[in-house]
Amino acid sequence: MPSYVVSGASRGIGWGFLRQLSSSPSNTVIGLVRSKPATDKRVAEELDGRSNVHILQADITDYTALKEAAAATVQITGGGVDYLIGNAGLVVQELDPIGVLDENPAEFEKTLLDSFKTNCIGNIHLFSTFTPLILKGSVKKVISISTGLAATEFVNKMGIAISPAYTISKAAQNMATAKFSMQYAEHGVLFMNICPGMVDTGHTTDLTEEEQAKIAPMIQAFQQFVGPSFRGPRPVEDAVQDILAVIEKSSVENGDGGSFVSHKGDTEHWVS
Repeated sequence: MPSYVVSGASRGIGWGFLRQLSSSPSNTVIGLVRSKPATDKRVAEELDGRSNVHILQADITDYTALKEAAAATVQITGGGVDYLIGNAGLVVQELDPIGVLDENPAEFEKTLLDSFKTNCIGNIHLFSTFTPLILKGSVKKVISISTGLAATEFVNKMGIAISPAYTISKAAQNMATAKFSMQYAEHGVLFMNICPGMVDTGHTTDLTEEEQAKIAPMIQAFQQFVGPSFRGPRPVEDAVQDILAVIEKSSVENGDGGSFVSHKGDTEHWVS
C-alpha cells in the first residue's frame, strides 16, 4: 500500500494530487494544509469522504507544526512514507520588473523575504522533518514542485522580467532540493524538482486590463515558444498526471537525483 504526503493539498495542484492519488483505494494519501476544517469539508463533499485520505494541519513555515504532522503520519502509516511531494508555496502577484519593484524597497524586501521563507526555507523544513519517514519507506522519493520561471536559460530566452521574488525563491528551492539529494542519494532517496508547466490554478485569471497588459508579453513569448498547440494554462488534472508519470520513471540509479525537469521529464517543456 503506497503512502503519499502532499503539502499544500487544499487547492490547486496539491488538491489535484490528493484527488488523483486517493482514487486508488490501495494508496494512503496524507494532505498537509493550513486549514484542516475547510479541507476536511471539501474531502467530504467532493471525494465522498474517502477513507484513504488523511488531512493534517501544518503550515510549512511552522517547524513545530511539521514535526507534529510527521509524528501523526507515523501513526497513520505505521512508520514510513513512500512519496513526499512538496507542493505548498507562496505565489505573489508581481507584474512589474525587479528594478521597478525595488523603487519601494521596504515592500519589495518583505515580498522577497516572505517568498524565500515559504518557498525555500519552508520546503527545507518539510523535507528534513519527513525524510526520516522516507528512509523507512519502500520507494523513497521526494519531489519539489518548482517552476520553469526559475530556469535561467528559459527566462533569458523568453525575456521574462516579471515575478522576481517568486522566481528567485524558487531557484533557491531548486538548489536546496539538490543539496538534500547530495546528502541522501547514498541512502537510495531520490530528491528532484519538477515544473508542472503553466497550469490553471487561478493565478492568471480575473486580472484588470492594466494587469493583463503587463502579463501579455510573457503569454506572447509562450505562444511563440510552444507554437500553435499553445492553449494557455492546462487543467490541473493533466499536469498532475504528467508529473506522476515523471516521478514513477525517475530514480537515483538513472541519475535523476537533484535534477530540475519539466512535467515531461526534460528541460524543454517548461510551459505545456
